[in-house]
Amino acid sequence: MKIKYLLLCLIMGMVFSHAKAQSIEKNNLRQRTYEELEKEFYSNRVGEGNSKSIAQSYLKKAKSEKAANHIAEGYVMLHFAEDLPNALKYLDSLQYITKNSKENTYPARIYLLRGNLYSKNDNLQSAFNNYILGLKYAKEKGNKRQIAMAHISIAHLNNYIGKHAETAKVLRHYAYDTDYMNEDEKNSLKLNLADAYIEINKMDSAYVLIEDGLLDSKKNKDVYRYHQNLGLLGYYHLHSRNYQKAIDVLLECEKYFFTNHNGSKRNQNYTLLYLGKSYAGLQEKEKAVGFFRKIDSLVLKTNYIYPELRDVYTYLIDYYKENGDKEKQLYYVDRFLKVDQVLDMQFRYISRELPRRYDTPELQQEKEDITNELTKRKSLFYIVLSLLLISHLLFINVYFKYKKSEKNYKKIAQDLIQSVNENRVGKKSDGEIKKEISSEPLLTENTEDKASRTISEDIARNILHELEIFESKDQFLNKGITLGSLAKKIKTNSKYLSEIINTYKGKNFATYLNDLRIDYAISRLANDKKFRSYKIPFIAEELGYNNEQAFTLAFKKRTGTPLSIYLKEIENMSSD
Repeated sequence: MKIKYLLLCLIMGMVFSHAKAQSIEKNNLRQRTYEELEKEFYSNRVGEGNSKSIAQSYLKKAKSEKAANHIAEGYVMLHFAEDLPNALKYLDSLQYITKNSKENTYPARIYLLRGNLYSKNDNLQSAFNNYILGLKYAKEKGNKRQIAMAHISIAHLNNYIGKHAETAKVLRHYAYDTDYMNEDEKNSLKLNLADAYIEINKMDSAYVLIEDGLLDSKKNKDVYRYHQNLGLLGYYHLHSRNYQKAIDVLLECEKYFFTNHNGSKRNQNYTLLYLGKSYAGLQEKEKAVGFFRKIDSLVLKTNYIYPELRDVYTYLIDYYKENGDKEKQLYYVDRFLKVDQVLDMQFRYISRELPRRYDTPELQQEKEDITNELTKRKSLFYIVLSLLLISHLLFINVYFKYKKSEKNYKKIAQDLIQSVNENRVGKKSDGEIKKEISSEPLLTENTEDKASRTISEDIARNILHELEIFESKDQFLNKGITLGSLAKKIKTNSKYLSEIINTYKGKNFATYLNDLRIDYAISRLANDKKFRSYKIPFIAEELGYNNEQAFTLAFKKRTGTPLSIYLKEIENMSSD
């Protein structure tokens, strides 16, 4: 009985002590000023430590004092520590309480925060929509910082769809050409700028930024940012094919980002991705697969989807196919299809909407700024007169250019048809027709010497022989051909195949493939009336293209005349 009594007293004492400690902490928080609470909350990474307690005390204090502007800030602070549904509710409350606010930060701040929240939760469509609204209201209020934040956030979406050069341009501008970004923001911009530089192969510029970031974060004892830069250094080495160097630094990042919740979903996923790719580069397939499987586990747990996952699942599928493990191969095929569906949906939406709702309005804004500048210098009469004159001249110019272009297009189309007819009358083989139309560059000693420096004569001859088979059997019409798949088919590697095509065909792989398809189309459309009667999307598919637009663009680029005019001239010449 005594022991039970002592244990009960001990437990009650511990509960009382904990409650007392919490009460003291809450009292201390309530006694502090708004400025002190904000400073402590934002001094660390948001969501860590006792940030939620600070935010709750801040909001409670603000509500008790009926301070609307501080109540708004309390909702902002609290939304950082919540999951998506609850965070959105806090932002809805923020929108309600600031609907009549005269501050120039609202309502843009609400939409920018929502955009960041959706982006963090991988809903890029909603993120983009909110960034656009945030940019609109920031411009209306003339808030430079918010305009910058919107541009930077949209730049990251540009990076997502592969427009790395445009991303780098925006990030560089705000990192170096503005005076209203603080040091932390500039450091973050430089980190992302280095990543964009690697993507566009500006390796020296990227390395300088990474080294500066490492030194600066070490000097300021910013461990988190140090490991972010270290991870980027690993990617730099991976991109430079220094696989072991990449592994050495990335293993250190893995240890940090997977300890005590130090890493974000992005840091954790990309650290594993770069490690897996580095081991794949060293042909250590088992280790690469180990890291890629960890990524799949993370994706299942967090639902964090990003473009490079396609490479991860493709590698796993190929690995288990080679090892004859049908069950795991089927599992990763299924995972690939699910991830690919999400990526395809996001990519198509961002690719379609970003130019329409961001690029075009930005150009229109630029045009308006120029017009306004002209208005200050000239009277309205001269501006209107000038614009009318210019518009008439442009119309006349465009009209005559169109007529001239149309005439040139018809001439090109007629020459192509005549060339095809002459080949038919002369009973030339398909291979001769294609060779005549494609105008492949003649082989010279220079090209042979150039190729022989890196590829043996026997290998080069074998690859060229396989390419002759590829062309003669019209295998280029197969859908989904890539440099890698063709290299695998003819039992060589992508590097050798690319070099042979560049050297002996005088063009890169994509151009080579397009030219073969278009040359085939030129001949068959002229000779095959039934094929010509099919709808363009069907013809495009028959020729191996994914869609009508890709085919028509490739046709014009190759021939110099639009497909519609070529078809029209065929019908005209046939009727004549």
